Amino acid sequence: MRDVCVIGLGLIGGSLLRAAAASGRTVWGTTVSEVDADAASRGGYDVTTDAEAALQRAAAADAIVVIAVPLPAVENLLRQVAQHASHCILTDVVSVKGPMLDAVRRRAPYTRYVGGHPMAGTSHSGWLAGNAMLFRDAAWVVGVEEETDLTAWAEVTRLVLDVGAHAVPLPADSHDETVARISHLPHLFAAILASVGAQGGPLAMSLAAGSFRDGTRVAGSSPDLVRAMTEGNRDALLPIVDDALGRLGAARGSLASTGGLAATINAGHEGALALEAARDAALSGVRIDLTAADAREGLVALGERGGRITGLDGAVALGEVS
Repeated sequence: MRDVCVIGLGLIGGSLLRAAAASGRTVWGTTVSEVDADAASRGGYDVTTDAEAALQRAAAADAIVVIAVPLPAVENLLRQVAQHASHCILTDVVSVKGPMLDAVRRRAPYTRYVGGHPMAGTSHSGWLAGNAMLFRDAAWVVGVEEETDLTAWAEVTRLVLDVGAHAVPLPADSHDETVARISHLPHLFAAILASVGAQGGPLAMSLAAGSFRDGTRVAGSSPDLVRAMTEGNRDALLPIVDDALGRLGAARGSLASTGGLAATINAGHEGALALEAARDAALSGVRIDLTAADAREGLVALGERGGRITGLDGAVALGEVS
């Protein structure tokens, strides 16, 4: 079990530190927050505010380095990685993969980089919000690009499996387009719903029930983190916003002209049923030999069909797909 160095100990990084330690790995972390470092240390975790020392230790141990900071902080951090741990396996939990991949290619090109993004979280942030069980049964995207070292990919995937998640192999562009639909647009909608609801004043807040609460939950997330993910995924998010605006415009037009919203509501209902059916679909086993010439293509095909990796048997990835 390869050692792990986690840089950034917010909700995701802090949860990963806890989960990796619980899996039996040697793990340490670093954060710029003295408050978080103190809280983590008092909790029994090996944490420092000295990123340089943490990275030098990672280089000496040939550890997996995990970047768990917001996208705007990545560039400066990668300079430190390139200086102190330039040949380590490098992964991340940043919610946008294209800009992250570009930054690694520019700033830390000699690392064995494998992009990552766990599809897990809450509306809370910081070390104290972390939970070793956060990733249990969650999807965790593990990047596959033309230059991806599949030995390093397997190491990152093994870490993902060890903390209770399943791995979804995807290239950066597929990831960014998809999360624009199912994560970043919902964050924008939640912000709009919350601001519209708040305009109703105390009466609206007193009547707000489940539908409003569910629709606005992620609006309670840190605004800085939401801005980092949505603005960082601008190119993929813009056409998805345009699609959503078109659908809202059509709904508005129908309501104004005929008073009916059947098309909009029925399409939404069908979408919800499709999601439920996908969750309940029977899965078939898949085996992908990571030493095969077409292994990358096989991994990407599995991921883009909605499949997942649930185990590793030597150089064979064990997957499931509906």
